[in-house]
Amino acid sequence: MLLMRMVLTFAMIVGVHGKDVSVLDFGASGTGRSLDHGAMQKAIDAAAAAGGGRVVFPPGTYLSGSIALRSGVTLHLEKGATILGSTDLKHYRRLNFLALITSHGQKNIGITGEGVINGQGKPIADSVVGPIKPGRYPDAGESKRPVIINFLNCRDITIKDVTLTQSACWVQYYRDCERLLIENIKVRTLAAFTNDGLDIDGCRDVVVRGCDIDSQDDALCLKSTRRMCENVLIENCRLRSSCNAFKLGTASFKGFRNIRVRNLEIHDTYLSGITLQSVDGGVIENIHISGVRMKTTNNPIFIRLGQRNEKAPPGRIRHVTIEDVEAEIPNRPKAEMNKFPSYWRHACTTLITGSITGIPQHPVEDVTLRNIQITYGGIGRTPREDHHLLERLTEVPELAENYPESKMFGVLPAWGLYCRHVRGLTLDRITLRVSGEDYRAAIVIDDAKDLKLDRLRIHSLGKETPLVLHDVKEATISNSAFPPSGRRPIDQRGSCENVEIR
Repeated sequence: MLLMRMVLTFAMIVGVHGKDVSVLDFGASGTGRSLDHGAMQKAIDAAAAAGGGRVVFPPGTYLSGSIALRSGVTLHLEKGATILGSTDLKHYRRLNFLALITSHGQKNIGITGEGVINGQGKPIADSVVGPIKPGRYPDAGESKRPVIINFLNCRDITIKDVTLTQSACWVQYYRDCERLLIENIKVRTLAAFTNDGLDIDGCRDVVVRGCDIDSQDDALCLKSTRRMCENVLIENCRLRSSCNAFKLGTASFKGFRNIRVRNLEIHDTYLSGITLQSVDGGVIENIHISGVRMKTTNNPIFIRLGQRNEKAPPGRIRHVTIEDVEAEIPNRPKAEMNKFPSYWRHACTTLITGSITGIPQHPVEDVTLRNIQITYGGIGRTPREDHHLLERLTEVPELAENYPESKMFGVLPAWGLYCRHVRGLTLDRITLRVSGEDYRAAIVIDDAKDLKLDRLRIHSLGKETPLVLHDVKEATISNSAFPPSGRRPIDQRGSCENVEIR
């Protein structure tokens, strides 16, 4: 019912058009050699005063500083039209961020057409973030760099068919908006550090469909700074990122509710394919993700409940289902992971174990992983000094206050899945393979209650027992198969109670 209501709403939004006006009629040159944003703003204001309509950009190049979109107005970029962001910061105005295209408190607005908006962000980013010492984490300087699109507290928004490239900061940021449709857009951005492809913060009733995003930082990221982010449908998208492909968080002060994600193609991603994290006190609940194909990604699934915000109690993660996922986690050379701006690259870590982790007395609750196949490259036969080993399982750090990232714990004592501080976890039809060799257990579950494992298939065997349970209470393991080894396939450690194996 929710999805049907959202689809009908957006069908009505897209179908509304008023009179067309051309930016050329208001003095825009379209040559790319002189600033056109004054003429562009006049065209927008005139369309709004006439009751709304499309401001049309014929083929040409339009050099621009900040412009503000008004209620009832859609920017329509014809094929062959390009808006170029100025490389001079004096030409940008600030809303909550500097931005090329802004809108605040407006309704029935949009950007459509087959044209291109090129932020020309590299010179600005180089000047703001570039002067850093190699190897040091830079000051992001996000308040000093313009995004391409920045809409705040708007409603009834359509962004469709355009290409967005080379932002100086995040590419597009929608905060506290309602009824937002983003459809069939292309994003290509490696110009800057923190080059997120799409950020949706505290928005309600959102559809993201058919988008192709390639970004230096998180490709498609939902945030929750001041409001709950809820009632979101994401489908049929292709994502690549030098960080995370699909992500809830890191900003997670209020939370995320009723999020449906289906049919994603994720490729060449340097951290996680799917990341769900609450570290600022917010609640993540009613999340359903299905039909995801990951190829050449360094971590399949990262679910993290932490407490970075010490001023608030920990949040909650509950009622999450992830199903129908195929993931390839290869052992690839770090030299292949080179999509970064010239002045910055993070330390790429390959072969990151999938993990679901809460913190003591605050478990991740009611998570179901179903029909998931993971092929993992393998870290070899021999443990290294910096690996977390089974005999020191309790020494895996909690890191409750740390910035959450899938590589945060180091090399975990399982290659397929590591779960700690969980309640109501269901693993149904999970198939795990190692394409090389790995000495570790396939799955380690530590501090769990109400655990259900059904039709688990592990096709590779290291030195360790395939399945390790530590301090697990009330568990059922059924219809599962492990490779023959002459030893027990399940190792129960610590204080395990009421573990039934069928």
